[in-house]
Amino acid sequence: MTDATFPIHVIKIGGSQIDDRDFLAQMVDAIRAIQQQGVRPVIVHGGGKEIARLHNEMGVPFEFVQGLRVTSEQSMRLVKMALGGIANLRVVRWLVNGGLPALGLNGIDLGMIWVKPLTLPDADLGRVGQVDAVNITPLQPLLEAGMIPVIAPVSLGYDGLSYNVNADHVAEALAVALNAAHLVFLTDVPGVKIANRPQRSLAAEQAEALIREDFITGGMIPKVRSAVSAVQKGIPSAIITNLEHYIRGQGTFIHP
Repeated sequence: MTDATFPIHVIKIGGSQIDDRDFLAQMVDAIRAIQQQGVRPVIVHGGGKEIARLHNEMGVPFEFVQGLRVTSEQSMRLVKMALGGIANLRVVRWLVNGGLPALGLNGIDLGMIWVKPLTLPDADLGRVGQVDAVNITPLQPLLEAGMIPVIAPVSLGYDGLSYNVNADHVAEALAVALNAAHLVFLTDVPGVKIANRPQRSLAAEQAEALIREDFITGGMIPKVRSAVSAVQKGIPSAIITNLEHYIRGQGTFIHP
């Protein structure tokens, strides 16, 4: 847990958004605004579109289980290219071009994020990891210096292999380890929708029931579960929203 006196916001950016130039330009403005307010942002990003594009170009099949991408040995090579290369460099490039001191990292760098294989009762996810330990020591001097870490969710297994980790899970783990003041999941919808209506708030105990009843589905499942887990572990504020609503302080707030 960090001893920093400045507030830290962990902001997770969805992979579907980093193809959008308008989103990236507005993201730079939003990050600059919160940094000017004294906040130290830590950005975690996905890269779903780039991963899918590489798989299609290379003819490598893939599937999803409970919102998680099944990752074979062959698929893992493409995931590393998409996340650690294309997606990470794009986010960093936009921030640096906007005059912000961003630095690209991944969970393997300096042993920052350690994982165990993620297992599900009825599915083999392959090289998909579950965060087991977070080493925030490398991040502390960067944050104190005002730099913006941009983190790809490729992480290190205790077996010495690299693992694909859902970016929502990485964002949650970093927020808890850093004792963040705020955890933000930026997606392409204004919040969690129930019966096609965005919710202003969602209680933690409601979440699993809504998932079981198929009101919350697909990629929203790991976001909701990560937000719930974070607030249950002491993070004061977690929100699921899109960039437009985030700038206005709106979205679905998750509370214990």
